[in-house]
Amino acid sequence: MTRRTMEIESLAAFDDHLAVTARLNGWFVQSVDLTERAAELERVVVRGAVFLGCRFGPGVEERLRRRGALIFPALPELPFDPYRPRLYAADDLYCDPADGRLLPYLSSPDAAIYAWAKEAQVHRSLDHSLATSLHDHAMSDALDEALHSAAYQGGRPVVGIMGGHALARTDDAYWQAARLATDLTAAGRVVLTGGGPGAMEAANLGAYLSPEPESLVEARALLGKVTDYRASIDDWVETGYQVRELLPAGRAGHSLGIPTWFYGHEPTNVFATEVAKYFANALREDTLLHRCRGGIVYLPGRAGTVQEIFQAVTENYYATDDSEIAPMILVGTDYWTRALPAWPLLSALASDRAMEPVIACVDSVAEALDRLEAFATDTPIP
Repeated sequence: MTRRTMEIESLAAFDDHLAVTARLNGWFVQSVDLTERAAELERVVVRGAVFLGCRFGPGVEERLRRRGALIFPALPELPFDPYRPRLYAADDLYCDPADGRLLPYLSSPDAAIYAWAKEAQVHRSLDHSLATSLHDHAMSDALDEALHSAAYQGGRPVVGIMGGHALARTDDAYWQAARLATDLTAAGRVVLTGGGPGAMEAANLGAYLSPEPESLVEARALLGKVTDYRASIDDWVETGYQVRELLPAGRAGHSLGIPTWFYGHEPTNVFATEVAKYFANALREDTLLHRCRGGIVYLPGRAGTVQEIFQAVTENYYATDDSEIAPMILVGTDYWTRALPAWPLLSALASDRAMEPVIACVDSVAEALDRLEAFATDTPIP
C-alpha cells in the first residue's frame, strides 16, 4: 500500500476526503471511529475499500461488506490496537489514556501489554500471532511515515547509536553518549536507538535536549537521583519526566526509539519522541539497523550490541550497491579488541570489501563524530 496517498487514519482525514470525493475504493481506513458516519458511508463507493479495526454504527458493517468493502474487525480483549496508525510516545506507554496522568508502572499500558506478550509466548495461538503480526506491520508502516514527516524534515540522514542497557546514569560514558547525540542532532542527523535504558536512553536524552544543550548539566543532577531502572522503574521513569520539563512543550529535539516487548523487563526510555515498539525482536532488530543509512555508532555493550554489529556487517558485506553500505564505528578500542574482540573479526571481514573504507574503531565519541563527518563528505581520514 502507498501510505502517504491512500490511507485515512483519523476522523478529520475521513471527513476531508469525503468533502472532495464520493469514492473510498482503493483506500485504507485505519482505526477510525465511524459510528457517527453511517449516512456518509451509505452514499460513497466502498467496493475495494479496506477498513482496519474501525468502529461502525449498528448494521453498517454488514451493509459495507455486501457492497464490496473488506473489513478487518477489531480483535477482542487486547491491551493494544493491532492496527495502530501512529508511533507511540512515552505518554502512550506510561500515562493514563483518560487524563494523561503518569501511572505506577505496574498499572501502565506498557506493563499491561508486556504481561499480555509474556502470556502469549507461553500459550501460542493463531489469534495472538495475528494480533502481534498486524501490530508490528503497523509499526513499520508508521515508522516510514514518521521519517518522511516534517518533524524529520522529510528524510534527514539517520544515525543509529547502539550500546548496552546496563550503562548507569552516573557513568561518564552515559554523558558522552548524550553529548554525541546532541551534536549529531544539531548537525542535522536523526538519532535512532533501541529505545531502552543505558546507552540508548543517553542518546535519546542528548537528542531531546539538543535545542538547549546546556540543560545536560541540570539533567545530570536530576537523573543522578535514580541511576538504574532496576532499583525502581517508577522512580526511573519519574526522574525522566522531570528532565523532560527542562524544555518547554514543543521545543524538544526529535529522535526515534525502537524497543521491544520481547525484552519488556527493560523499560522504554522517555526521551525518544517517537517510539516504534515491536513484539517480534527479530523484526525489530532488522528494522532498527536497516533504517540507519547515515551510519551506526556502537558503544560498549554485551550480547545484544554484538548481535547488532554482525547483523549490520552481514548487510554491508553482501551489499551490491555502495549506497546501501552504512558506516560502522565502534567506540572503545580496548573494549572491542580485548574485552569483547569484535573489531578484529569485523576488520577481517571488511578486508577488500566495499565496506572497508567506512568502518572504524576509535577511542572516544568525539572521534566517532569526526569519523561520521568524514565518511559523509568522503574526506580522507588521517
